[in-house]
Amino acid sequence: MAGRPTIYDVAREAGVAASTVSRAYARPGRVNAGTAQRIFEAAERLGYRWDRLRGRRPGERRLHHAIGLVIADVTNPFYGDIIKGAYEAARETGRMLILSHTNESPHVERQTIEQELERVDGIVIASSRMSDSALRMMAKQKPLVLLNRIIPEVTCVTSDGERGIRYAAEHLRSLGHSRIYYLAGPETSWSDGVRWRALRAVCADLDLEVRRIGPNEPTVLAGLNAARQVAQVDASAVLAYNDALGIGIVKGLRKVGVSVPDDVSVVGFDNIIFDELVEPTLTTIAAPLYRMGFTGVQNCIALADGARSSGTPLVLPVRLVERQSTGQRRRNSTSPARGTTRVSLSPARAGMSIVAGSR
Repeated sequence: MAGRPTIYDVAREAGVAASTVSRAYARPGRVNAGTAQRIFEAAERLGYRWDRLRGRRPGERRLHHAIGLVIADVTNPFYGDIIKGAYEAARETGRMLILSHTNESPHVERQTIEQELERVDGIVIASSRMSDSALRMMAKQKPLVLLNRIIPEVTCVTSDGERGIRYAAEHLRSLGHSRIYYLAGPETSWSDGVRWRALRAVCADLDLEVRRIGPNEPTVLAGLNAARQVAQVDASAVLAYNDALGIGIVKGLRKVGVSVPDDVSVVGFDNIIFDELVEPTLTTIAAPLYRMGFTGVQNCIALADGARSSGTPLVLPVRLVERQSTGQRRRNSTSPARGTTRVSLSPARAGMSIVAGSR
């Protein structure tokens, strides 16, 4: 077993819920004697240690009135406004906000949250990469709110990605583009799956072709690296997973002599601050990221104070922001290069653009 064993490792070894392990140590009288014995034996086999005097592992300190905010990548500008909104919601109620970064790793994310569960009043996770079952288990241990992810029975706040994809596709179609390449995000991204399914459905409605390139890391560098492939398939329209990928595509296409938007149109998703700094400025779908962070922490605090979850996800509206990276189709496309995934929803047409999508 890698790293120090956790309460969840003990629960699996003993065949019980993590909450039962916690009660066995913190409130022994609340657990059947035979079950408690099985838990303690499992903990001993695994080398799990519990501070019986304090009810927590050695060295851990309870942070009263604190909320944990867990994000996938602290360097990704997508999370900037989410963090700002989360801090403001915590500040208004006199609570601390504990920020954690997981480097896009489901394993690191789980370890981080397990360490925080006993120290805070609730957890808010933005763009979780963990499995549904793991998140449901954690939601049973502590008030939990998910941002940019929907799981039944867990409190969730997300933007209307499906509508955003429709706005992007309709915008490109109005400019004369008849085929869209989707520049995909990480395989573990819930939003990537939602956007890809939505794009296929919308393109079927609008009589457009759609093809996929990816998966890709959600970074400018990944967009730069994908630009040559986009140029090789002679695209005129591509929808990418987020603005960072979109910005990378714009910069990468310029390096290989492809003009945006004269040759290729690019649309993003998120409306991060750098969209106004790239040349040409990036057309995008604006998601209410500040409001998402604020509402997520606000709802987590309410759960920690005893409120009950409605069980219905809160879906925030999005809007299209037209800038300079999209334009009228001006040339015909040729056959796509090998290695792209093709979803033929209509006969092949001329022309494409690049659209970038969100996390």
